[in-house]
Formats: sequence, structure tokens, C-alpha cells
Amino acid sequence: MKKYLIIVLCGFVFGNTATADIWKWVDNEGKTHFVDTETPIYTWVDEAGEQHYSDMPDHEDAISVELVWHSTGSLEELADSGDGAGSGPAYPGESLEERHEREQAEAYYCKRATEIYESYLNAPQLYRTNDAGEREYLSKEDKLKTLAETRAKRDALCS
Repeated sequence: MKKYLIIVLCGFVFGNTATADIWKWVDNEGKTHFVDTETPIYTWVDEAGEQHYSDMPDHEDAISVELVWHSTGSLEELADSGDGAGSGPAYPGESLEERHEREQAEAYYCKRATEIYESYLNAPQLYRTNDAGEREYLSKEDKLKTLAETRAKRDALCS
């Protein structure tokens, strides 16, 4: 009986390692941050131009950052693996400088794709320019198709 109890307790203690979901978000400077909670993160720029982050919307201009699921595990494992917490390259053969440049480029393209998508959403009408340089306004169906394509591109660039 004691042997059985010891086996059960060891299985419970050693088999119950804590894992969680890891979420990432990119700040306005293109730096990627990782957190192990889905608690909202708010950001705002004060009157002096300084960027602030908080888990509470402590300012009237505070907006919530977009948390994107990254992986399952712990922040310590992520740091040890070099896959995100700033300790090493994310891809084989990638230097820290190359990684930083890649992350900045990814953040820029995500931000730009989001701006384009939001401008399409807010536009009263969408149009294409034909070969003669004239505007050809899209039908409702074409507008919806263009919005879906643009959203898919944004989602792919921001994943």
C-alpha cells in the first residue's frame, strides 16, 4: 500500500508540470513582448510623448494591444529556447541583429496591413484605377471580396 501511495504521489508531483499559453504583442517601436496571461494590456502616449503600458486603462487615450497566441509552455522555456524572450535567434543561423531587423520588419508590415485594412473598412466606397488612370468604383460584392482578401493578408502578416 505504501509503495502504491508513493508512486501515485510521485506521479502527481512530477507529472503535473505547469504549462500555460504564451501570448505575444508588439509595441509601437516594433519590439515583441511575451506574456503568460491574457490579461489585457493597455498603451497610450502622454502629453510629453512618452509611451506607457498598463494592465488597467489608466488614461483616457489608452487602447488595448492585440495579444496573439504564440505557444504553449512557460516564459522560462521560451527564454531558454531562444524563441522569443530576447535571449537568442528564433531561426537557425539567424544572428541577434538579423532577428531584431526581421522582427522590426514584421511589425512594420503588420502595422501597415492593419492601416490599409482599416482604411478600407472606413471608406464610403472602394475603387480601382484603370489603365487610363480613371477610378472604377467597386460593386458591393467586389468590395466585400476585397475586404476579405485584405483581412486575410493582414492576418497572415500579423500572425
